[in-house]
Amino acid sequence: MTGRQPPYRRIAAEIRRRIDLGELRPGDPVPSARRLTREHGVAIATATKVLALLRDEGRVLTRPGAGTVVAPARTVGPGPGRDPNGTGPALSRERLIRAGIVLADEGGLGAVSMRQLAADLGVATMSLYRHVRGRDDLVLAMADAALADAPLPAVAPAGWRARLDLLARAQWAAYRRHRWLPHVISMARPQPLPSGMAHTEWALRATAGLGLDRHVRWHVAVTLMAYVRGIATNLEMGAQAVQDTGLSDEQWVDQHQTTFQRMIAGGGLATMAALTSEGQLDLDLETVFDFGLRRLLDGYATLIEGRPDAEVSPGR
Repeated sequence: MTGRQPPYRRIAAEIRRRIDLGELRPGDPVPSARRLTREHGVAIATATKVLALLRDEGRVLTRPGAGTVVAPARTVGPGPGRDPNGTGPALSRERLIRAGIVLADEGGLGAVSMRQLAADLGVATMSLYRHVRGRDDLVLAMADAALADAPLPAVAPAGWRARLDLLARAQWAAYRRHRWLPHVISMARPQPLPSGMAHTEWALRATAGLGLDRHVRWHVAVTLMAYVRGIATNLEMGAQAVQDTGLSDEQWVDQHQTTFQRMIAGGGLATMAALTSEGQLDLDLETVFDFGLRRLLDGYATLIEGRPDAEVSPGR
């Protein structure tokens, strides 16, 4: 029957066996997706499914700077966080949510499973359902807590532009800390997240008293937040690519520089050829986010005050 297994399950079983035998210990790196493609002759999509399966089982996790590693050994005996009698953990909804955030920060949303959380917290899986209705409910609660970690000041700065700029950068910071977060937030179907709704309230208040139609004010708020989320959806993919290849973004570009140059020199890309011949570019997600945010607010200024430099501080 083993030979009839899909390739990704067969490869996962081999890695699982090595973990069980102690050949791979907690914290040890496991083969990257790229290495699995070389060693087993499978496509990158298959190799990715191997690691996703092992993450879902709680066997491995992704650590920034270390790649995919064997997950720590789990213990269920009395220890920190258990009640004074040692009969069980002092479990709470807040503790469960925070544990979920830790898992997601380390290995992405795919690493968050009720089974893994129960193992981390030293409790029976079914006990988690006293605090959340299920995984979907937990993930939404995690998203709300992550947004709450980017609090907005009690006193807003003066001017609509400064207020919207502050909101956008606060959300960007939250997305950078929690790269899985933009994949949870929906612009098409807003979720009932108290912290998220507080951000929307902030954006709407920023345009109060400017004489704008209510439809315009809603579009200003939602478009701003959608822009930040849209750029942020690239954060997790970029981090995963670094883990899988072992190359930074700069190293990856350098490795493929010859191929890019050959394609550009092949014709039909004269504009790219002219611009790249002028030297290195300062272009990454941070510069794209900052440039786009400034230009978006410039557009709002044109809409609100009829001139693109409205409320632009010196140097902007």
